[in-house]
Amino acid sequence: MPNGFTVNVHRYDPYKNFRFQVSLDGRVVMGVSKVGALKRSTEVVNYRSGGGNTYDVKSPGRTSYEAITMERGLTHDPDFEEWASSVHPHDGSSNALLAQYKKDFVLNLLNLQGQVAKSYFLMRCWVSDYTAMPDLDGGQNGVAIESITLQPERWERDLSVTEPSEG
Repeated sequence: MPNGFTVNVHRYDPYKNFRFQVSLDGRVVMGVSKVGALKRSTEVVNYRSGGGNTYDVKSPGRTSYEAITMERGLTHDPDFEEWASSVHPHDGSSNALLAQYKKDFVLNLLNLQGQVAKSYFLMRCWVSDYTAMPDLDGGQNGVAIESITLQPERWERDLSVTEPSEG
């Protein structure tokens, strides 16, 4: 037990500085330290109504969901690397593993007590960018960060989750 620390490879809760949890296929697969914005944009459709040609009437058009980036320190967990590889397999074939490359997620935001305060469903995501090993510099005191960029078809908040009461 060097430096008084033990390694627990079966740990399911996020580490102390990780305030986000990602669930995939019904199990927590990783705690992440940084999550990009959940952002959606809806097109504005302008049209003119009836004989009123002096101003535009505005209506909502198509909605698009922006990519979501997640970061964490390097770990022994291979789940995200294996999933990222399903879009472009290691054997160099151009065939994505179509049954596996889109996944549904649950993103949980935790309060200081480690309880779920908010939860979002991220639907039919696929990996567009994956950084398995960042630049490493032995002269720095930084932590190696693994990152993944997801392309969701859509997301929505789980309204059944409410902030736990204190006390």
